[in-house]
Amino acid sequence: MQHTETPGTEAAPAPRLRWWTELPLILLVYGFYSAGRLLARGDVSGAVDHGLALLRFEKALYLNFEHPLNRLFTREAWIGIPADFWYASLHYLVTPAVLVWLFRSRAVRYRAARTWLMTSTLIGLIGFTLLPTCPPRLLDASHGFVDTMAQYSSYGWWGGAASAPRGMGDMTNQYAAMPSLHVGWALWCGVMLWRFGGTRMTKTAAVAYPLITTIVVMGTANHYFLDAVAGAAVMGAGLLLTPAVMRTADRVKSRFVPRVAPVAADSSAAGSSIVSAGCQTSAGERIPRQRESRFEDGAEPGASPKDAGDGAPAAAR
Repeated sequence: MQHTETPGTEAAPAPRLRWWTELPLILLVYGFYSAGRLLARGDVSGAVDHGLALLRFEKALYLNFEHPLNRLFTREAWIGIPADFWYASLHYLVTPAVLVWLFRSRAVRYRAARTWLMTSTLIGLIGFTLLPTCPPRLLDASHGFVDTMAQYSSYGWWGGAASAPRGMGDMTNQYAAMPSLHVGWALWCGVMLWRFGGTRMTKTAAVAYPLITTIVVMGTANHYFLDAVAGAAVMGAGLLLTPAVMRTADRVKSRFVPRVAPVAADSSAAGSSIVSAGCQTSAGERIPRQRESRFEDGAEPGASPKDAGDGAPAAAR
């Protein structure tokens, strides 16, 4: 027996995401993040104090991996120069590329992945605001760090002030070291590649990209080891909050975005009598040789057929 569903009870399919709505949303969140990061510069002396506190804590626990890596990157140009290019560019290239790949080939998973990335990014902005931190490269030289971005600036488009293009160093917040979203975004890319990439190459890239990025941010003296740990923790917090954020977004959308009402069945079609496939009759119409109903219109139950015609001859009935 074929199952028929009652009109109006079928769940509406989830709307398909479109690139012309996704792109402005991503640009809006990133613009908000960049503006907030720039405004949350904080007190420079406080940022230096926070950086020194992190460095002392790492030394106490023997976690200051930044020093040996930075010495290696400073001494070996063939390592330091590619690392600077890696730090200055890949998070702007790989992260959008993974987003586009998910949107085109993993559309069912895209919305949750995008929400995770955006939620974690905004959590990172809170970290920049509450805990402005001086990166190792901006500490006094007596602490043993060399700014490789400045050392190798003649090889790239960036200047000595930051990884931004020359002359635009003052337009960035150089004291937003905690947490490291370079590491956070790389970790997100690694998870996406590991879960949804089907080849050995994508699995290898899933492990290598966040690992190398973590080494690069410390070797270039842009982040402490604890900044990298905080970047991973921010991504974990964003992952836990993603279901709640998606539910909230759905509730807001259902409240402010009108739903398209389902098309109701035609009342005239609903009232018609279907006597055979493809054949319908209107009310009161008879098919040739159709037998009369025992109770015709106007006849009362209990009356005999001979009473239904009000005394008319049988032939006329």
